[in-house]
Amino acid sequence: MSLSFTEQAVVTELATLLYEFLPASGNNATSFPLAAAQSGLAQGWPAQPGVSKRPGITHLVRWTLEHRRDRFCALIEVIVGQSMQWRSRKPDPLSRAEIEHLNRLLERLHFKIPALWDNAFLESLPGGGNSAPSAPAAKSTTATVVSEDRRSALQRALLELHALEPQPRGFAFEKFLVELFDAYGLAPRGSFRLQGEQIDGSVVLGHETYLFEAKWQNALTGVGDLHAFAGKVRTRATWTRGLFISHAGFSPDALVAFGRSQPVICIEGLDLYETLQGATGLEAVLAAKVRRAAETGQPFVRYRDLF
Repeated sequence: MSLSFTEQAVVTELATLLYEFLPASGNNATSFPLAAAQSGLAQGWPAQPGVSKRPGITHLVRWTLEHRRDRFCALIEVIVGQSMQWRSRKPDPLSRAEIEHLNRLLERLHFKIPALWDNAFLESLPGGGNSAPSAPAAKSTTATVVSEDRRSALQRALLELHALEPQPRGFAFEKFLVELFDAYGLAPRGSFRLQGEQIDGSVVLGHETYLFEAKWQNALTGVGDLHAFAGKVRTRATWTRGLFISHAGFSPDALVAFGRSQPVICIEGLDLYETLQGATGLEAVLAAKVRRAAETGQPFVRYRDLF
């Protein structure tokens, strides 16, 4: 997948930031080539001898985003971990300011790594205890305030999907959801495939990662689809959660059979319409659904029953 001009610009900034994180060679415990290999991305580091460090970093980041996007976060985490080890022996250990800068760049690429936002981790870094609230946090807060014009445009886009044929409508619905999540600052990622398994996308809510499943069909979603998606979520890291978005809604019998204590929150099309019509941001709506699920065990509570 080729990168957009915006993504290419961010890659250049990211390579500049990462330059001081690790050496390019001469170290058998911490280096960019080693980080690439440990992330399963050895091909991403240029094979030719004598490659300069900055072009090497740029190539690694760009190659990963274009060919192994599913491993990008793993690569960044390995680089950060090695950098903490390598620079702890130097006069300038890895700082909170550098991690916050990294987080801002990752957000511009629609990635968010919860471990790098953890307050305890940030405060453990030099400059952590005395740092003012980070710019990414401020951005996340303001991103939930969506203008009336933007909400109206999103409402129109959602209504226009009704005119499409079923197959293109399904793809268009996924694209709409990415745009919706982006408007509300949820750092969305579009569809991707892992080991032959299709994931419609992911978002970050409250520093937690949620996979999402999008379904637009005339029939109410049944228990089989719910269990299939919950199974996908459970094969991921234990902290992963799921959002199942069904435009038509869910069969009452399916919700009963699906049961409680599931790692999935359910959203119907009417929830989206009412969110766009109201003053409550999508992030607050999802947080309310998550809290209600934690309190009652119910995976689906309508917008109108939450507020």
